[in-house]
Amino acid sequence: MFYHVLKYVLLGPLLRLLFRPRVEGLEHVPEEGAAIVAGNHLSFSDHFLMPVVLSRRITFLAKQEYFTGPGLKGRLTAAFFRSAGQIPVDRSGKEAGRAAIREGLGVLAKGELLGIYPEGTRSHDGRLYKGKVGVAVMALTAGVPVIPCAMVGTFEIQPPGRVVPRIRRVTIRFGAPLDFSRYAGLEGEKTAVRAVTDEIMYEILALSGQEYVDEYAAKVKAAESEAAPRKFPRRRR
Repeated sequence: MFYHVLKYVLLGPLLRLLFRPRVEGLEHVPEEGAAIVAGNHLSFSDHFLMPVVLSRRITFLAKQEYFTGPGLKGRLTAAFFRSAGQIPVDRSGKEAGRAAIREGLGVLAKGELLGIYPEGTRSHDGRLYKGKVGVAVMALTAGVPVIPCAMVGTFEIQPPGRVVPRIRRVTIRFGAPLDFSRYAGLEGEKTAVRAVTDEIMYEILALSGQEYVDEYAAKVKAAESEAAPRKFPRRRR
């Protein structure tokens, strides 16, 4: 209930007015039945702008940190994501990955749209990074199509670290549904799920026009953070 209030009364009309999203390929999103919408992830704003342009409800697997933040801000963020029906996902360890897949399959089993960012985290520099295979495992297990999606311009309006987004127009592109029935029954095969994931990422790349990096975003972030010069406090004389 609150999802529809947010989308059609409280938040949706305001987002449409401020960002005037251009929508391309919306006809590729099925009007009914289970499907996965797999997109690039450039900004915190992505969570709100994609659902606004869809006529159907979409449920995202959201990182657990959105539900466990400290203080008033943390409680408000958690309340918002829970009210909007988003699912918290612990992203640490293999068992956490399996739990996320179970949650996603539960959404698909109900014939709903599942939103996922295969990169696993927001891009810190606007580039597109290697996708994690969970999206492929879910697509093959549930036997559902994957609709690639590209958010264009959201990095510019709200890059990581920026709290208040800039008011600029954004574009949201949906590609033709990807059918992976030829891989049916191979969701446990590493080679197959890697091939499916790479195909999904290639389609997202074709829609977004980003530079591609064949490494996981989290690994690159960690390496850059480790390499950054450390700042030491100045000694008092």
